[in-house]
Order: sequence, then C-alpha cells, then structure tokens
Amino acid sequence: MRIFHFSKTTLSVTVAPFLLIGCMGSGGTNPEQGFSAAIAAPLPSPTPAVANGAIFQQASGYAALTSGMRASMKGDIITILLVENTRAAKSNSASKDRAGGISLTPPTTGLFSLFSPSDVATSGSQNFSGSGNAAQSNSLQGQVSVTVAESYANGTMLVRGQKMTSLNRGDEHVQFSGLIRAIDVSSDNTIPSTKVANARIIYGGSGEIASASKQGWLQNFFSFISPF
Repeated sequence: MRIFHFSKTTLSVTVAPFLLIGCMGSGGTNPEQGFSAAIAAPLPSPTPAVANGAIFQQASGYAALTSGMRASMKGDIITILLVENTRAAKSNSASKDRAGGISLTPPTTGLFSLFSPSDVATSGSQNFSGSGNAAQSNSLQGQVSVTVAESYANGTMLVRGQKMTSLNRGDEHVQFSGLIRAIDVSSDNTIPSTKVANARIIYGGSGEIASASKQGWLQNFFSFISPF
C-alpha cells in the first residue's frame, strides 16, 4: 500500500488550473472587479475638538458668507447629475460611370471593301457604386453623490465616489470621478456631469441577469480564435 503526501505548494499548483477554469465561467460576480480602487475616496479623518471654551468652533463646519454652504472643502458632498447623451453618425457613398466606343466606316472599294461597318466597331463601359453607414448612441440619466477628495488653489476640486444598489436579482453600481470648478457648483451642491473635466463614469451590474446576457467562457474562446 502506497501512502501519498501532498504539500501545500503541490496542492496549490494542482488545484489552480481547475480554479481558473471555474472563474472563467463564473461571469464575474464582484461588482468592483476590473475597476480601479482609487475611484472610491476615503472618508476624511475627523478633526478632534479643541476644548478652548469658545462658542464658535471651526471644526464643527465653517463656510464664508460669500460662498454660502457650497461644498468646497475636502470631505464635502456634491451631487452629480448624470446627463450624458452622446450620438455619432457617419455615412459615405460613391458612384462612378464610364463609357466609350469607336467605329470606323470601311471604304466601298479596294481591299477594305470586304469588311462591313460592324467588323470595325467596338465599345465598352464600366460603372461602380458603393455606400456605407455607421451610427452609435449612448444615454445615461441619474444622480450620484460624491465627496471632495482634493481642493486646489485655482478653484478646482477632485471629486470621487460610488453608489451600489443590491436588487433581488443582482447588483447595480455607479462609479464616478473627475475635476470640477467650485464656481459651477449650484447653491444646492449639485453640478451636471457635462461640466466635469476628465470625467470617468462607470456603470455596470452583476448577478444572474447580467450573467445571462454574456457569452460563456468556452464560446468566448472560440470567438477569439475564429478568423471569421
């Protein structure tokens, strides 16, 4: 009777290919898979209260009278109004036509009188036509609240945040980051996404509904190697 001993390294190498195949067919259930972890801004650490006996405490929140309660400091919350609408269309057409001909009338006497007019007549023509069309459109409507990650001296702010919703048949998530101007923030701390520079908007989902709309890993493999 033989007794086999497996070390942790040997077992990991043996099981790894099977785990890889299982992950390829899972369709990705982690809603944050494939996304940068830097999108979600960490919450700012709270400022400890100073027991100085004064009624006014700047750590409790302070905004100048000229700016009101608009978000402008690190950790403030701003609501992004997602109003993305993009549309692209392109069409092209071409046509070409060309024709030509030649004919000769042989003399009625002499050696060439043996030829008839149809024997020395020729003609030709060619034509070409082609057309192409392409169209694409995208639309995204909604709202997502983000936090101010950095505030710069020139009046711009870096905002980042995400929103995740768990439904009965899957999860939905929205991740957002970009640069905004403090002057573009309205009095209710909202700003449309069309005024965000370097905007990065990620919208996706996971679950059985999202997995059903994707190809399986084996079908993806054959689609990758298919030359057609």
